[in-house]
Amino acid sequence: MGDSCIPTVDLSPCFREDDEDGLKKAKEIIGQACSEYGFFQVVNHGVPLGLMTRAIELSKTFFETLPIEEKLKCAPNSGAPLPAGYNRQPDQSPDKNEYLLMFPPGSNLNVYPQNPPHFREVLEQIFAYFTRLGVLIESILSQCLGLPSTFLKEFNGDRSWDFMAALHYFPATEAENNGITEHEDGNCITFVFQDEAGGLEVRKNGEWIPVIPTRGSLVVNVGDVIQVLSNNNFKSATHRVVRPKSKSRYSYAFFYNLHGDKWVEPLQQFTKDIGEAPKYRGFRYKEYQELRMRNKTHPPSTPEDVIRITHYAVNTS
Repeated sequence: MGDSCIPTVDLSPCFREDDEDGLKKAKEIIGQACSEYGFFQVVNHGVPLGLMTRAIELSKTFFETLPIEEKLKCAPNSGAPLPAGYNRQPDQSPDKNEYLLMFPPGSNLNVYPQNPPHFREVLEQIFAYFTRLGVLIESILSQCLGLPSTFLKEFNGDRSWDFMAALHYFPATEAENNGITEHEDGNCITFVFQDEAGGLEVRKNGEWIPVIPTRGSLVVNVGDVIQVLSNNNFKSATHRVVRPKSKSRYSYAFFYNLHGDKWVEPLQQFTKDIGEAPKYRGFRYKEYQELRMRNKTHPPSTPEDVIRITHYAVNTS
């Protein structure tokens, strides 16, 4: 399967003031990974291992032991940009999972389960850690792109559209094993951690590479917004989930997002300032999100009809 792993980055130098060499090495690895295929793993990232373990345990309890009637008590409210609360993929969807989605703690869009006890508390704690990590990674990406360290933070200072999902993938059958179809994420940066079942795969150099679960590590991938802003200097990672046989898969995904009203187009630093043509036309972020949601609610009949960021691509030939 070619190169069998994605790079691992030690972020501990980012939390110290006296390790310039370590920080330089981390930036080099991240910059290269983002320019080639958009995926890397991080360790010593500041999210407590005990909290990650507890989050998986409580997620298993929620999805495995509660009857569907109990889960549906936290069904989504209308009016949210995404369905916060409990949901499962429509029967006609090729994706086979159920999930619990939340926006930032304090959002009036959130619908929390009453059980298991302490689930809400753990969800809110880990959300806060991911938000802080997002600010750090955002700063590193800015520097890797040759921008001021605060550039992306100033561009993307509204955190109200960030969201996180606890996911449960049903065991594969003899007939099919799709968990989530091949795709790229539409947001800025995504963090993922998965249980020992694994199943996450990354497309690298045209081949699918399984991301082997490593205790305490987080998988990081760049999303479509960063690809567009950088005018394709950084790549939005193509990935999928393959469900294992005879066992469920549990994971968390945190989406460091962009406010829906934000206008997205290639930055002049990567176009006008260097004489390069924009590779995308501009768009309002929420309009793109709505198109992506329609992929889920009304799955196209052929893969070619799925809306991706190429919808906004400019033919420069």
